[in-house]
Amino acid sequence: MENKKTAKRRITPKKFVLLVYDISATVIAALLSLFIYYEGVIPVKTIENFKNSWFFYPIIGAIIFYLLGFFDQMWAFASAAQYIMVATGALVHTVTMVLVLQLLNLRFAYAAYFLYWFILTMILLFIRITYRWYSHFQYKKRQKSTNTESHSIRVLIVGGGRAGSQIISELHNRQVIRIPVAIVDDNPLTHTYKNQGVPVLGDRDDIPKLVKELNIDEIIIAIPSADRQTIQEIIQIACKTTANIKMLPYISGALEDNVSVQLSDIREVDIEDLLGRDPVELELDGIDAYLKNKAVLVTGGGGSIGSEIARQIAKFKPSVLILFDIYENNVYELQQELKAKYGPSLNLKVFIGSVRDKQRLEEVFAKWKPSVVFHAAAHKHVPLMEDSPEDAVKNNLFGTYNVGRTAGKYGSRRMVLISTDKAVNPTNVMGATKRLAEMVMLSLNNLYPNTIFSAVRFGNVLGSSGSVIPLFKKQIREEHRVTVTHPEIERYFMTIPEASRLVLQAGSYAKEGEIFVLDMGEPVKILDLAIDLISLSGYEPYVDIPIDFIGLRPGEKMYEELYLDQESLTHTAHEKIFTVSQNEDCSSLKQEINHLLDIIKIQNPKLNAKVQQLMNDTIDLISNEQSSRY
Repeated sequence: MENKKTAKRRITPKKFVLLVYDISATVIAALLSLFIYYEGVIPVKTIENFKNSWFFYPIIGAIIFYLLGFFDQMWAFASAAQYIMVATGALVHTVTMVLVLQLLNLRFAYAAYFLYWFILTMILLFIRITYRWYSHFQYKKRQKSTNTESHSIRVLIVGGGRAGSQIISELHNRQVIRIPVAIVDDNPLTHTYKNQGVPVLGDRDDIPKLVKELNIDEIIIAIPSADRQTIQEIIQIACKTTANIKMLPYISGALEDNVSVQLSDIREVDIEDLLGRDPVELELDGIDAYLKNKAVLVTGGGGSIGSEIARQIAKFKPSVLILFDIYENNVYELQQELKAKYGPSLNLKVFIGSVRDKQRLEEVFAKWKPSVVFHAAAHKHVPLMEDSPEDAVKNNLFGTYNVGRTAGKYGSRRMVLISTDKAVNPTNVMGATKRLAEMVMLSLNNLYPNTIFSAVRFGNVLGSSGSVIPLFKKQIREEHRVTVTHPEIERYFMTIPEASRLVLQAGSYAKEGEIFVLDMGEPVKILDLAIDLISLSGYEPYVDIPIDFIGLRPGEKMYEELYLDQESLTHTAHEKIFTVSQNEDCSSLKQEINHLLDIIKIQNPKLNAKVQQLMNDTIDLISNEQSSRY
């Protein structure tokens, strides 16, 4: 299958007609320039020179026009930039012809060359402007033939710059359904002006009023180079309306002038656009140093975080990327995705197994001896773990110990545990087991000094399986009601790609038993999140979609914390990554277990005793191994 670049360069029948027109224009312009310069009486010597050189005009013209992209433009909705390109191309052709003719000693008057450039530019522009006018006329004709305007989608464009102009051009020339009705732009100098017949009627604050007055059905945010905060502010204003909201994806300001946007680029606004932050800048050299040409293993590789970590790792060209997961469906889909993207250049291995199964871990580690291990496998659902504490301990605590011990035994250089803000002052089984997993990791630093064990602690990730956002979307789509536990409950949020990139960066900073804490920004009220999602879905909160408050679930906290009161944060080289340096031994780990068991408050005494025994067994294993080594 040909790629997009090849397809774009291919000469189609339309392009061929334009090519013939353009190269013919070079000869016609040359004749006209001589005729005008000599006022109709051309010297014999000049005619002879032209007869000996005329064929250079179309040949050189075809080459220059092709290289400059004359035949790759969408002239039906060309802008000033394309017309300037035509004038520039004509100038390049003129200068080239002057040089060629001078070398061949076939000279013409220099004033004739200027006339040639001017006439050639006019001829080249004539066909293009005429075609653009004709296309616009045809659009208006089709628009009038539409049965009724009630079937059309009335569009408000946010942003009257280059991107907005291109969207309006496409709507004029390619759409009958969508009608650009008005533009809003924060530049007051543009107000009262028209862009291709579409008036600029105000700034972003006027969006709600204009939507109501003009019966707007759809808002398109066409400012692809705007920073995240600006986009979020516009979305929040647009959410106050009943219009559907769409937007162009982010394009760097440095690239915007060189990138053409199309209607196909427009996408739905998602909650990540409201809560996400500016793209994370990474210190690539540090990450590259510990991942490139290394064997890297990811447990829980099919999960939300594990799979994104794997995607990011693949970019750094590991010698082998090993995905280890107990659930085959998700990890299989990731395997197919990575194979399709990287092909044989990525040495990818997938193994099905549980982190509880020490023998299975031994098999994988013994064969592949991973240099770096990211441990993302865990039970994460708070209410479910309240009802299954024994399983939470086995998976989150024993599983972490099994992976850590095996990594140390087979000489892994680094192991990074994916932790959670629920491990801070935990009030539930899941948080308690993750806090213990952190402490086990730190204790293993003493047991295996050749392996750097660390943990990365962060809050909720947007869109992860089991998180509140997919639940809200499902409720809006299927139940037409949303349930929130408490009107004041707050959580920290981060996008999955941002969290995964920062995990990789934190791994490069690990030296000796750090707990890394990611900057999660400001906490978000879950109620505000629900309201925004309802608005983005085209409904009015409390009117179209009711919001019910159902009370806090077992083990759930009103507010999450990222570090303990007694912990002090230390800055790293990255502004969004901090460290909490600790050095845990088995005695402090035992004290922490007794404290956390009081927090868990399991109602069943027999089950409570069993969980306590499981926790103590983990500590005994570490103690025994330390005793045998020293």
